Amino acid sequence: MFKKVLIANRGEIAIRVMRTLKEMGIATVAVYSEADRRALHVRYADEAYCVGPAPSRESYLRMDKILEVAKLTGAEAIHPGYGFLSENAEFAQACADAGVVFIGPPPSAIEAMGEKTAARRRMIAAGVPVVPGTEHPIPTAAEALVFAEAIGFPVLIKAAAGGGGKGMRRVDEASRFEEAFDGAQREARSAFGNEACYVEKFVVEPKHVEIQVLCDEHGNGVSLFERDCSVQRRHQKVIEESPCAVLPDEIRRKMGEVAVQGAKAVGYVGAGTFEFLLDRDKNFYFLEMNTRLQVEHPVTEAVVGVDLVEEQIHIAAGRPLRFTQEQLSQRGHAIEVRIYAEDPANQFLPSPGLIRRMVVPQGPGVRNDSGYDSGTEVSLHYDPMVAKFIVTGETREKARLRLLRALDEYQVDGIANNIEFLKACLVEPDFVSGSYDTGVVNPILERFKAVKPLEGEDEALALAAAALSLHLRRAQSAAPAASSGETDRDGWRDFGRARQVSRLST
Repeated sequence: MFKKVLIANRGEIAIRVMRTLKEMGIATVAVYSEADRRALHVRYADEAYCVGPAPSRESYLRMDKILEVAKLTGAEAIHPGYGFLSENAEFAQACADAGVVFIGPPPSAIEAMGEKTAARRRMIAAGVPVVPGTEHPIPTAAEALVFAEAIGFPVLIKAAAGGGGKGMRRVDEASRFEEAFDGAQREARSAFGNEACYVEKFVVEPKHVEIQVLCDEHGNGVSLFERDCSVQRRHQKVIEESPCAVLPDEIRRKMGEVAVQGAKAVGYVGAGTFEFLLDRDKNFYFLEMNTRLQVEHPVTEAVVGVDLVEEQIHIAAGRPLRFTQEQLSQRGHAIEVRIYAEDPANQFLPSPGLIRRMVVPQGPGVRNDSGYDSGTEVSLHYDPMVAKFIVTGETREKARLRLLRALDEYQVDGIANNIEFLKACLVEPDFVSGSYDTGVVNPILERFKAVKPLEGEDEALALAAAALSLHLRRAQSAAPAASSGETDRDGWRDFGRARQVSRLST
């Protein structure tokens, strides 16, 4: 087993990985940007090293700097978390070339599933059902329109190289197709450096259900069942739960078998997630595979009783799976909400700044994964997620009511946040019944007076406004921040450490 692991990430996922490593007796190494010098994950690690300025491309995406830290510290393995370099085949290969274990799938599997149309072709060959659509990217709107008319509207235009809703457009009629296709290409080019897009049939009123899989290098694979991720805003997940309230046992079993079958077809090793659309008739269709640990993995851990990070580490160390499919089962119910520094009443604009006070709910069945606490700052440079908050209960209704109670207690002062929006989602009748689909938040957004998502120049203007707001809040809170004891936390004095933080040249 490894003696020291570097975590190539930040925030809550870095801390979450470190917690398991500490329980396993494995030393931890953090990397951080100049903006994150006093971040919680830096103070939590056994060692921490600066790898560059605030922009991700100059720090958390610097493969050479991260590998330099691994060599300097003697870290035998790197856990990438999610985002940043977690699904980068080039980085996985660079780790192998440097003699460092990448805690994730082999580069070949990342490449096989990373480009959406190529992944669709691989899954079709493996017998996995897919949504009707093009098998290759289509270069022009005119060519794409011919295919869209052939399969019938509505359709989805999707970026071939990315996810998270970027480069995605729903089109309901031919007259709007060309404009939507050009817009999707522009957004895909900006987000992923690749404008390639493809077209697939839009499934009306679907559920977004995903299957967690684990595979080892000895040919074993298991499904850890499903998560319902249908509560989404702008194709971004907001609330996730397990089990899915309306999924029959037979369909659950079939989805799990298909997911493991698909993973084995590309030689997958490690933790991964197959995302499916589930239609009203309980037909399911492959969307994509995420070749990494998911943000929402805690709900699976809660109902299955498996530490997914610990299993990732065992698999990466070359060990076989420690359980069979027959030994796995679901118990109780878990729901996760994502708490963001954003303003639902103002177009969900980011709300970076100093968290003056953070009060996390207590009580049975609650878990809080966060990279922040009182006196820390949400940076403008990174994703504005403050925390993932997870509750469990013997039944779905018990978990829902427990979550509402806990969110009433949750306080994040100093920045705008989406807690009231989350509470509104939890009492929406369709969510209460469990029969909701991916459109469940639409009436809630109307009540919060949300407007059309910002794109292009409008999005840049919004970010500039957020930056100005952050500057003003910093100026207003300078005195309270100075008296908050923030400097006392530098150098991990909260944890009684005396080790010096080193900074690599950039």
